[in-house]
Amino acid sequence: MSVIADHMSRELLKAAADEPISEAARHMVARGVGAVLVMDGERLEGILTERDILKAVAKGLSESARVRDWMTRTPETIEASDETGHAAALMIHGGFRHLPVLDGGTVVGIVSIRDLMRVALEDSAPRGV
Repeated sequence: MSVIADHMSRELLKAAADEPISEAARHMVARGVGAVLVMDGERLEGILTERDILKAVAKGLSESARVRDWMTRTPETIEASDETGHAAALMIHGGFRHLPVLDGGTVVGIVSIRDLMRVALEDSAPRGV
């Protein structure tokens, strides 16, 4: 089985907790990603996902809303050396689609359910087609 380091994104979109949620959403749209890592320097504080933004909108998102108001605090994480199957199990059982990736406590990437689907499809794709 593959390890996370081989399939994660290393081009991280980061935000500060005090950033306006609308600005974080604009950056997510511009980059075509579904999550932004909320950082305090090098420390992971949380993750803001499309689902978090949808909840904010549904509850009447205000102009003054900040990332900290809607982010998922202390998100589940995975180590870069862990296997992709472990990441898939965490996502399925946890009901989320993005996992920050750590290497010795330092954020080094993010892996999405889409990344893991690519791994699964590579393993099951017919050969010679």
